[in-house]
Amino acid sequence: MQEENENGKSMIKEEYGKMIQEITPKANIWKRCMTAFLVGGVICVAGQGILFAAENVFGLNTEDASAWCTILLIFISVILTNLGIYRNLVSFAGAGALVPITGFANSVASAATEFKYEGWVFGVGSKIFSIAGPVILYGIVTSWLFGLIYWIMKIMGCA
Repeated sequence: MQEENENGKSMIKEEYGKMIQEITPKANIWKRCMTAFLVGGVICVAGQGILFAAENVFGLNTEDASAWCTILLIFISVILTNLGIYRNLVSFAGAGALVPITGFANSVASAATEFKYEGWVFGVGSKIFSIAGPVILYGIVTSWLFGLIYWIMKIMGCA
């Protein structure tokens, strides 16, 4: 009796697997890669444009121009997130829109926007760090670890 149950379960699993394969949309990997590459490239070109303008039009040094580029890209990403446009861009471009700093800004802003109806403290204040918190935590821990490794290597005369 137990063998029949096992065979019955495996048949159901096989049928279910076939059904899932039939209804799952087939993704064109090359198209998705090219779209991600192009959109990511456009974001990077926009950043280079901001850098160029900051240095050559506004006369900022490279460090200040880089800071303004970062600030403006984050600001644009947050605005597009709140207007609901960035979600469509991510759906279209995938990783091309998620990997740059604009993607991180989108994830932080979307978490805050999603919970704004719960108030400033318990909504926005607590949920804004649901994405940023782990990134900041692991960034600090990783930089501390690499700093420690560098320090040890320097003491040993390797660095």
